[in-house]
Amino acid sequence: MCTDGIKSRRDRLHELLLALIAQQDDLELMDSEGPAGFSMGGSSEGPADPARWLERNRRVLHRYQSLVRTAVTLDALVDAEEAPGKEVT
Repeated sequence: MCTDGIKSRRDRLHELLLALIAQQDDLELMDSEGPAGFSMGGSSEGPADPARWLERNRRVLHRYQSLVRTAVTLDALVDAEEAPGKEVT
């Protein structure tokens, strides 16, 4: 299934991502409930704007994607430092 090299890289990526997340002061979670008034579980806040809910979740998702891309970049740099003759892919 998965070679030791792939597993160690995945573990390193995971550790890098967790370290990046730990540095974030105001990292939000996605709102899975949906806008109030449009979901079955709605809250007592009253009707909400679905576009605003979608936009907020989009921003949160983009922030997480940015953290993942940063972790992948850092991992590639670590690989390049460990094997100077090896080309970074």
